[in-house]
Amino acid sequence: MDSDLEKIRERMYNKFLENARSEKKMNGKVEPLTLGDRDFFETVKKQKHMVVDFWAPWCGPCRMVSPIVDELASEYNGKVSFGRLNVDDNPMVSGEFSIQSIPTLLFFREGQPVDGVIGYVPKEVLKARIEKFLRN
Repeated sequence: MDSDLEKIRERMYNKFLENARSEKKMNGKVEPLTLGDRDFFETVKKQKHMVVDFWAPWCGPCRMVSPIVDELASEYNGKVSFGRLNVDDNPMVSGEFSIQSIPTLLFFREGQPVDGVIGYVPKEVLKARIEKFLRN
C-alpha cells in the first residue's frame, strides 16, 4: 500500500512540475521556476543547464537582478532553465551551498554547480557568463 501511495505521490508531483513549467510560458515570455527545499535537488538534476537565483524579498540588489533573470529566462528558453530560491524560506538549500551574500546566481550542469556570480552585475556580464557556461 505504501508503494502505491508513493507512486501516486510521484505522479502528482511530476504533473505539478509539468503544469508549473507550462504556466510560466505566457505571451512568449518564460519565467524562472520557483524552487524550494523540497524540490530543489530533484528539479536541478533534471536540467542539463540551469541558473538559480538565490534571493530574498527585502534585498535591494536582488530586486535589481530579478528583471534581468526574467529577460534571460525568455532569451535562453530551450537552452538554459532558470529558477529562483528564496533564501529566507528555504534554509536547507541555502545552507547546502553556503549562500552568505545575495543575490547569488549559481550555474548548474546536470545537477552539479559549476560557476556562480555574487551580487548585482549588468545583464551583459551575465549573458557573457551564460555563453561561457554553455560552451564549456
